[in-house]
Amino acid sequence: MTKFSSDRALLTAGLVALSPAAMADIDLGKGVTISGFIDMAYVYQDVDGLDSTTKTYAIDQVETTIAYTLPKGITAQVDIEYGESGDGSGNDETFIEQAIIAMPIGDRLTVKAGRFLSYSGWETEEPTGLYQYSGTGYAPLFYGYYQQGLSAYYDGDTVDFMFSAVNDAFSNPIENDTTNLGTEVGVAISPFEGLTTKLFYITEEDKEAINFWTSYQFSSWTLAFEYNTAEDTAYIGSEADGYLLMANYATGPYGFTARYHDYEVEDNLGATTTDTSAVTLAASYAFSENLLIVGEYRMDSEDLDSDGDADTFALELLLTF
Repeated sequence: MTKFSSDRALLTAGLVALSPAAMADIDLGKGVTISGFIDMAYVYQDVDGLDSTTKTYAIDQVETTIAYTLPKGITAQVDIEYGESGDGSGNDETFIEQAIIAMPIGDRLTVKAGRFLSYSGWETEEPTGLYQYSGTGYAPLFYGYYQQGLSAYYDGDTVDFMFSAVNDAFSNPIENDTTNLGTEVGVAISPFEGLTTKLFYITEEDKEAINFWTSYQFSSWTLAFEYNTAEDTAYIGSEADGYLLMANYATGPYGFTARYHDYEVEDNLGATTTDTSAVTLAASYAFSENLLIVGEYRMDSEDLDSDGDADTFALELLLTF
């Protein structure tokens, strides 16, 4: 992925090198580059308790990134995304996903302003940074989202620091009211090659979340663990906890991923309202540096209602440019 350090994929040590899809960064001259991706998939899902299965094929997302490098290291970036509307209507929607102006201050500090993606979370928002087709689904509870505001990133030798002050930390990227700002603070530690550990604290009014993840890359393996806890992010009075374990093995053009995740939400009386886990197995093949196919099987378990258990098969085609 070719985003500024706001993008989770670039903040995951080594992920770009082992990421299943590489971005081309087409040089248009005079400091302007363009990159992006086309993501499409066929999905078959069988949910317990339903009489019929769901079969869909769609363009999940198309994104174009335009970046401009100015003198003195100042950069500008605009991400334009096309995808299905999130309101359930099935309509197409095109919008500005990110719009960032970034400026270095010295050799290690970079500040940026605009709309950018939260630093938090092991799993990336974009398909180009995932090791499998699907995300866990718990990101809205524990991760920050696209945010409008100001941010700073300090790049140390083994320890990095990041801070953001934003209008809405968790859910509304177009929020313009600055009355109640959200904040995100993070630290990343890389004591030796292959090991990265990150900790984030995000708060906005009564909402707060802690996201911790660590990854270790050695030989052809990538191992990751993530733990999350949050309050009021699901609804007022809620408490949520969740974690994931992931292992990826890559050799030549082939990749194999196994992931387990689990999360739970309780109300203010301590009653469990959500208790969900899933096992995901995925295999990928890279036809080239820019064309990837991913096959995935996912088994979801709803511990509060077995009728919500589901088996999902997905076949994804991802082209980057």
